[in-house]
Amino acid sequence: QVQLVESGGGSVQAGGSLRLSCEVSGITYSSNCMGWVRQAPGKEREGVAMIYTGGGSTNVAPSVKGRFTISEDNAKNTVYLHMDNLKPEDTAMYYCAAVRPPVDNWYCTFKARFNYWGPGTQVTVSS
Repeated sequence: QVQLVESGGGSVQAGGSLRLSCEVSGITYSSNCMGWVRQAPGKEREGVAMIYTGGGSTNVAPSVKGRFTISEDNAKNTVYLHMDNLKPEDTAMYYCAAVRPPVDNWYCTFKARFNYWGPGTQVTVSS
């Protein structure tokens, strides 16, 4: 059974940094389309970063480009979201998500439909 567990959220001041982690278990880690999606109160979900695990493609949304980076540690079955220069508008619940069954790398774009989600981790940025 797929399990995605996020950690690393918290409260920071504007300009600060956080690193979110998503530990993956229950599936073969490589060759999965995964991403980070955030949702602020009263707003729609927004995909912020995508990765095809095991050394595949990565992508970040224009709204966070230059500030957020997605990476992975294959040995730890973990996907990371590095967030720098955080702004109050980055305040949201951040979810790790995956597409199952496995798909090809070309499918792993912001149009991919996630069907497995972690419980989320809250990020709060104060001005």
